Amino acid sequence: MMDRRIGAQLYTLRDYGKTEEQLDETFAKLKEIGYKTVQVSGMPALTGAQVRKACDKYGIEPIVTHRGYDEYVNKTDEVIKYHEELGCNICGLGCMPGELANPEGVLKFIENMKPAVEAVRKSGRCFVYHNHAFEFQKYDGKYIMDMLIEKTDFDFVVDVYWLAYAGINPAKFIRGLGKRAKIIHFKDLAIINNEIVMAEVLEGNLDFDEIISACDEAGAEAAFVEQDICRRNPFESLKISYDNLKAKGFN
Repeated sequence: MMDRRIGAQLYTLRDYGKTEEQLDETFAKLKEIGYKTVQVSGMPALTGAQVRKACDKYGIEPIVTHRGYDEYVNKTDEVIKYHEELGCNICGLGCMPGELANPEGVLKFIENMKPAVEAVRKSGRCFVYHNHAFEFQKYDGKYIMDMLIEKTDFDFVVDVYWLAYAGINPAKFIRGLGKRAKIIHFKDLAIINNEIVMAEVLEGNLDFDEIISACDEAGAEAAFVEQDICRRNPFESLKISYDNLKAKGFN
């Protein structure tokens, strides 16, 4: 069964963690809401040690990160040092460069990432790739995501919103990935004024009962609430998602 502790993806709060002082205030609010874990993303100005300090102060565990493609390829040692300071064993990549999302480009991406992924694993850590929607563009009947799955042994951060946005059934996709669906991003998809918008978890149209069941079946380790764009204060959005998931048996 997936870890039922509710985690927050800090990218949602990227405008509230640009300094140590802001980060301390942010973690205090997350603790007050009830969040137990975080994914560290969107706060490039802070060191792993600075983020770890806030984690320790408020008893919030850093489970996974997102770092950039250029960092992994060109500053691999710095990426590993960051995770050592943070005390985090799952190293995430936000996504491949969009210009490489074609059959030739994805092969280049995979080749370029090989040394970094090997170094991450030699350090005793796991590498995970986060999907958006563009990986589901088709070439000759095959998705870019299919190539990533078939031609690598990456594990994945599965973003259920972007799957649905791309016309992919999130629960079916998670079950198909199995144990390679290591981390899940929970955010909902709603229709407002005939437009697709990101919504708080269980406030939109996604079938989260089925998604959660699929996560358990696949052996996913943890889920994180993420809302790239909030239509209210991001802390309010995170509280709504937290409360809704708590009613579903999370804590």
